[in-house]
Amino acid sequence: MTALPVVDISGLRSGSDADLARIAGELGAVAHDVGFCYLAGTGIPDTTVERLLEVTEAFFSLPADTKMRSYIGLSSCHRGYVPAGEEVTYDGTVDLKEAFDTALDLPADDPDHLAGNPMLGPNVWPEVEGFAEAVTDYYARAMDVGRLLFRALAIAMGEGPDFFDGITTRSPSQLRLVHYPFDDAAEDAVGFGAHTDFECFTLLKPTAPGLEVMDAHGVWVDAPPIDGTLVMNIGDMFETWTNGHFVATSHRVRKVAEERYSFPLFVNVDYDTVVEPLEQFRTPGAPVRRRLSAGQHLFAQTAQSFQYLRAKLEDGTMVLPEGSAGQKEFGQEARHGEPAHSGSRAM
Repeated sequence: MTALPVVDISGLRSGSDADLARIAGELGAVAHDVGFCYLAGTGIPDTTVERLLEVTEAFFSLPADTKMRSYIGLSSCHRGYVPAGEEVTYDGTVDLKEAFDTALDLPADDPDHLAGNPMLGPNVWPEVEGFAEAVTDYYARAMDVGRLLFRALAIAMGEGPDFFDGITTRSPSQLRLVHYPFDDAAEDAVGFGAHTDFECFTLLKPTAPGLEVMDAHGVWVDAPPIDGTLVMNIGDMFETWTNGHFVATSHRVRKVAEERYSFPLFVNVDYDTVVEPLEQFRTPGAPVRRRLSAGQHLFAQTAQSFQYLRAKLEDGTMVLPEGSAGQKEFGQEARHGEPAHSGSRAM
């Protein structure tokens, strides 16, 4: 394979069962063979993306001390500014990227937040004109695409289209605003190690090349931006539900000289959802993937990747959920005997 496939999902809005079945078949093949594709026909207006980019550029151009007022370590539910070096990469090196993390914006008096859920609660909004509105608009539209994909992927898994309806009511689906500053000293080399994403699937909007995907044969394939599309990839939860039939694709980002922004939305199911292989993917005598809690898996993997959370693990003020998965159990590299490193969330 020299390029990722393109799947037109516009038919998911037609209300036609035939369109739904056809697109489910295409997505199912992608999820099994490579776990990555471009999505055309998403319905997200160009103006929505343009406004998101404008406010993102405005925020990241602020002085460092101003951005640190929104530092993610000040949040009780993992929201806010992620400075360069905050995330732990696969080899311990410090990267140049910075990010801003958001998710479902819940009120401060939300019961789950008050009970201490580490991934549910209010967003942090910096004082940048129109920032909250632009981010919220893009998040809502991209999540609408995610709900359509859940219906098609449910059919691809051998379930009814409403399989996910009751477990996607208030999910900790994270939207990251990622900035790779211009670096004229950058050489064409691996910038961030191969890793998989923790959730069900990811919807990515990048502005420049750099993303590479491992195909079914263990070969790295470039995934440059294509106008009018999103990049979709399968994550750990779908690999678990299908007992490895869908693959949580390993991917990495190469160092590039040009300034780059990317907007990955990590689409998940509700925090307390228990995920385990469905019966149709179990074969007598064959290994069965461990069952996972969607939210606890997300939290455990996040806690092992961010400096402010690792510090709490080390001083004993926080512990990982019992039975948490390690960082090298999913993806194409695992299929080929070279475990993927779950490093920084680089896309």
